[in-house]
Amino acid sequence: MRITGDHRALAIEGRLDVRTAADARVRLHQAVDTGLGDLVLDLARLEFWDATGLGVIMGTHRRAGRIGRRLVLRSVPAQLQRLLVATKLHRILAVDGGVAEAHGVGL
Repeated sequence: MRITGDHRALAIEGRLDVRTAADARVRLHQAVDTGLGDLVLDLARLEFWDATGLGVIMGTHRRAGRIGRRLVLRSVPAQLQRLLVATKLHRILAVDGGVAEAHGVGL
């Protein structure tokens, strides 16, 4: 897993899972804590996330909300969109452009 960017926009590539969650959490929380406004998280090159990785995203979302910021997911791959819909997290998380369900695309 690799995270690039700064306190306004980050990109994650690779896998966000139990093995990479701790490092990702530190990096994402640092970005939240040092910036203002929306924090955009580009997931175009994210290959996989498991429940632990999704927990990191939700924890970052909550942390951002507590200090008046918003986590915005961008370029969410289709298989990860399906997971957001299945868990109903697409109703909680800000997803740039929405998810497939919002566009009438069958999952």
